[in-house]
Amino acid sequence: MPPDETPLSWERIAAARARIAGKVSLTPVLSSSSLNELSGAQLYFKCENFQKCGAFKARGASNAVFALPDEVARRGVVTHSSGNHAAALARAARLRGIPAYIVMPDNTVQVKRAAVARHGAEITYCEPTLAARERAAQALQDSTGAVLVHPYDNLEVMAGQATAAVELLDAVPELDLILCPVGGGGLLSGTAVAARTLRPALRVIGVEPAGADDAARSLRAGQLVTAGKPNTIADGLRGLLGVRPFAVIRSHVADIVTVSDEAIVAAMRRLWEVLKVVVEPSGAVPYAAIAAGALEVRGQRVGLILSGGNLDLDALPWMRAVTQA
Repeated sequence: MPPDETPLSWERIAAARARIAGKVSLTPVLSSSSLNELSGAQLYFKCENFQKCGAFKARGASNAVFALPDEVARRGVVTHSSGNHAAALARAARLRGIPAYIVMPDNTVQVKRAAVARHGAEITYCEPTLAARERAAQALQDSTGAVLVHPYDNLEVMAGQATAAVELLDAVPELDLILCPVGGGGLLSGTAVAARTLRPALRVIGVEPAGADDAARSLRAGQLVTAGKPNTIADGLRGLLGVRPFAVIRSHVADIVTVSDEAIVAAMRRLWEVLKVVVEPSGAVPYAAIAAGALEVRGQRVGLILSGGNLDLDALPWMRAVTQA
């Protein structure tokens, strides 16, 4: 985080909540006696899969776009994203009536490509590497004058994402623990600040795929470590942990645990079968941590943020083995 920049604050989160009111959905909190019995805990699922654009990203993107001064906003916004932030930023830009320029990896699943296109953004495809994404986004900034709205390393984005946890704690104030996915860290950092403010004794734990575990390794090392080459079904969690989110996470997050892709797919299927909700791989990682025994939750009241539900229903991951057999 730049030395002259203030950290993420509760005041910024409160301002974000007011700014995006009416622009995003108040998503439900669901529970299941069957899943409670299986875990030995009381589980409360914050269903951001029901959010605008199908993911929590609508919160941060809307806040960042509507926080821009008019003279900056009219030039448009640009970002790079594997899908959910891209669609969210395109939607927010359309709501404000400004252009959106989106860089997407060329291996992005079709359902997420279509979501961005529906909102009228100009899409540029690139190689599926962070360096290629950043180069393409910079080229668009240079050619259009649009302002970059980073998917997670942006204080207004982080503040917007925090509003999901605020709503969860409004609905279930007496939680002991919140489990939250972590990729770039915008949602986890926002969740941690909201939780620390509203319920200081509450623990916040991040969950990420074992094949993209730079956040867990960074937290253990006390400094950002390289991501290597992420390899996970959870495409939304392949991003490198951001500088601003990490500054919050290292201070306010109790732990980060990892889960296998097999555990993620099993969690997706169980959530569909029992809770009757469609959750994408990135959104299923909090429940995967519980179902796979990655941490002990018995006797606790646990909030889980199901971060998104943008899933290709023609390629459900648990059907691949059947198809290939």
